[in-house]
Amino acid sequence: MEVSLSKEKGHYLLASDSRETGRLNLQHRLIVKAFEDRLVLAPVGLKSGDRVLESGAGSGIWTLEFLGECSQKNIQLDIECIDISRAQFPSHIPSGVHFSLRSILDVPEEWSGSFTFVHQRLLVAALPRPLWHKALAQIFRVLKPGGWVELVESHAKVRKFVVGPHSKNLALISDRMFGEKDFVGDAEVYLPPVMREMGFVDVHCEGRNIPISRSINDGLDRVQIWYDLWRGFKGSILAGGGYGIVSSEEDYDSLLLGCRDEWNNSMDAYTTYWSIIARKP
Repeated sequence: MEVSLSKEKGHYLLASDSRETGRLNLQHRLIVKAFEDRLVLAPVGLKSGDRVLESGAGSGIWTLEFLGECSQKNIQLDIECIDISRAQFPSHIPSGVHFSLRSILDVPEEWSGSFTFVHQRLLVAALPRPLWHKALAQIFRVLKPGGWVELVESHAKVRKFVVGPHSKNLALISDRMFGEKDFVGDAEVYLPPVMREMGFVDVHCEGRNIPISRSINDGLDRVQIWYDLWRGFKGSILAGGGYGIVSSEEDYDSLLLGCRDEWNNSMDAYTTYWSIIARKP
């Protein structure tokens, strides 16, 4: 089955607008905080002149922070940022950073063997299972020998946000939607063997649990971030007929409000993010 990745055609499950950009930037803060304030876990040794590729760049928040971090060490990089929608690209782009409308499934031939590091994050709701193989093959192709890739994905198979009847129904919707679209819900299990088969070495994973609770006083409204994520899925869920759980926009809004109440009153809800790291020999 051929699957298009055009966000404009609705195959990407979330929106590409200013509201989603704000949510993604807050989610970025959560993920970085969970990984001990590290933007990169891969043991890549970068030097000035190295090329870095960020796939699924969105607003470019990771690239801009990583560029700043490297600049403080007097490391000047050439960073390519690609995404299948330009709607979230920043208006101000610093020297050394280039944004382009591209998919990781079809990167230029002239990029082969030219990147020291590839960073990709949160394509779990964009790449159906068969297309992961193609994406990883493209990443392997553009990496230099000895270069590293780091994929950061959320765990979507075990639903640890289920803490009541509303969130249980939301999990059922999610499972049915992921199943229908053949998305990978356990990237940390599924991707490493595929990467090894392609020739990657030193493949390993690190996971971090991120609580979904307002009780954590760190300036980040975790419940609201999670709630906004699922509100962003509304169009895709309704287009799928509500997956036997909801039948209208009002039903889904009511379900999400119930979920928010459950998450606000629970200390047990959390989600897990995984960093999957590998090297091209």
